[in-house]
Amino acid sequence: MADIKLPEAKTPQHLGTGRRKTAIARVRLASGSGKILINGRPFENYFPMESLRGVVVQPLTVTGTAEKYDAQISVKGGGPAGQAGAVRHGLARALLTVDPNLRPALKAEGLLTRDPRMKERKKYGQPGARKRFQYSKR
Repeated sequence: MADIKLPEAKTPQHLGTGRRKTAIARVRLASGSGKILINGRPFENYFPMESLRGVVVQPLTVTGTAEKYDAQISVKGGGPAGQAGAVRHGLARALLTVDPNLRPALKAEGLLTRDPRMKERKKYGQPGARKRFQYSKR
């Protein structure tokens, strides 16, 4: 009979999916020292702008769990601002799976709400979504 290998006991991971515009972020939280990796890169390198870094860590700072968890994040689609918003949404949802008691703090800051604003589609016979060709009377 073949030897059966049992999986090693790992630290439990908590998952969360965040969306913003056309960006989608998949977040895995595990207990650790506060390292955040986005697409295999440290988040300081992935988001060079300080304002976007502040957006990303907002759920961790609001709940006071910045040094308790390591985050491994996979994000695709959209631009830098959309990706930062998606990561923020994913982190907030993952923190909820860790501790449901964090819900009031996250909800008060509006971190659990998916931002519904999307790009409006272009209309036929016109140059853009809202723009119109110049009207000519004669």
